[in-house]
Amino acid sequence: MRCAGIDIGSRTIELVVLERHKIILKRQVDSGHNPLARAKSLLEGVEPDLLMATGYGRHLLREALGARTVTEIKAYALGARHLFPETRGILDIGGQDSKAISLDGRGRVIRFLMNDRCAAGTGKFLEIMAATLGYTLEEFGTRALEAERDIRINSTCAVFAESEVTSLVARGENRRDIALALHRAATTQAVSLLRRVSVAEPLLFAGGVARNTCMKDLLCKALGMDLLVPEDPQGVGALGAALLGAREEA
Repeated sequence: MRCAGIDIGSRTIELVVLERHKIILKRQVDSGHNPLARAKSLLEGVEPDLLMATGYGRHLLREALGARTVTEIKAYALGARHLFPETRGILDIGGQDSKAISLDGRGRVIRFLMNDRCAAGTGKFLEIMAATLGYTLEEFGTRALEAERDIRINSTCAVFAESEVTSLVARGENRRDIALALHRAATTQAVSLLRRVSVAEPLLFAGGVARNTCMKDLLCKALGMDLLVPEDPQGVGALGAALLGAREEA
């Protein structure tokens, strides 16, 4: 029995294939302007017995390929508990939205909140700010960790913050110091989301932003706890979808 889970996000698409409950294949591709075509390219040569889709683009696969679908919340809960069975909370910061999920001791979702109305606190916010400062997304967090002075960004709105950054640059502020201030602003948003769902420890950090070491360090300090970061933080949803498919076919 071969089950494929696919997570169609705004920035990337992840595929995880399970056979007899073991991962035999993982793939990732940028979503691009035609996520359905990109998803189909990921599935080339896979031929799963069951395809389970999650993410904001999951309905594309249901209509095109007859895939079953599962919400991101349930997929992330399953994936997180499979990787770290003790997980009681999940923070996922993706390209377009962020999610905070609280789990009980058996891994059932107690409550969750999503920030999908604006870019504040999402990967998109960091992406825009990195570009404004002339950094690649990969070096943005690294440079922020080299900051020498604490300065403040007053707005967490991407539009207003970008304007504020431009003013700080014009004032002669160091780019690394501005980068740290922007990471602090994004951290404030994430912590606020987590506290509204009373997430317990241990907390798993998922999504592309989990690869940003500055964000991880700031979150640990703000929450007063260590975070669980998977080797592949962007693959948690796809893994959970595949696991659900395998469970339903068992």
